[in-house]
Amino acid sequence: MEGRALHIDLNCDLGESTHERPMPEQEALFPYLTSCNIACGFHGGDPIFIEKAIRLALQHGLRIGAHPSYPDRAYFGRRDMELPADELRAVIRYQVAALSGMVESLGGQLAYVKPHGALYNRMAYEHAVAEPVLEAVLSLGAGLKLMGLAGSPLADWARQAGLDFIPEAFADRRYTADGRLASRSLGRAVIEQPAEAVQQAHAIITGGAIRTLNGAPIRLQARSLCLHGDHPQALQIAQALDEHFSEQGIQKRAL
Repeated sequence: MEGRALHIDLNCDLGESTHERPMPEQEALFPYLTSCNIACGFHGGDPIFIEKAIRLALQHGLRIGAHPSYPDRAYFGRRDMELPADELRAVIRYQVAALSGMVESLGGQLAYVKPHGALYNRMAYEHAVAEPVLEAVLSLGAGLKLMGLAGSPLADWARQAGLDFIPEAFADRRYTADGRLASRSLGRAVIEQPAEAVQQAHAIITGGAIRTLNGAPIRLQARSLCLHGDHPQALQIAQALDEHFSEQGIQKRAL
């Protein structure tokens, strides 16, 4: 990587607050990002907080993505659900179309779709889950991209369907040796310390190896880097990443 300009898109899952479950410090995250994935109401968020997130994203010049999920507000979209293909297709189309309409009504344009939680993880490796999601995204018009797990089969499925795929890696989550995200049910699946998140982000951006949950090294090729807005240290991680990028000459660049 020597002699080559380094850059990365930095995204965050936002707009997930509700009056019953507010997310702390989310407004403070926007200046550190280049893209944001805004909840569509099925795992978190409500019209007030979703609109607020859209307005803040537009104010800060961020690329806006839809962040649809299984209909699972009780478990924040992190529970596996078995939905028939036609129902899953409709669930995704409904969420993305609604968010797209809100973004356009406020003067912006939706750029991509990034599924959330259990749906994100399953469709990365299960074609039967991915296919109706891909069909729903394609039905909503040309230009929408799909963001998903770097190194997963979803990249090929999306391209075969005619979608531009954005491979994504995570600054605040650990991986298993096969490149999957470690389950949150496992200890140490979430990276809690900003310094560790910076170390992992740097390795991903520069093509270095990251340490998986069992210690085995893997390499990930990603165009976008994610941090979770509901992480207790989200703001501290964003600030640490920003400082590190500045020191290392790494540019943050929207896709």
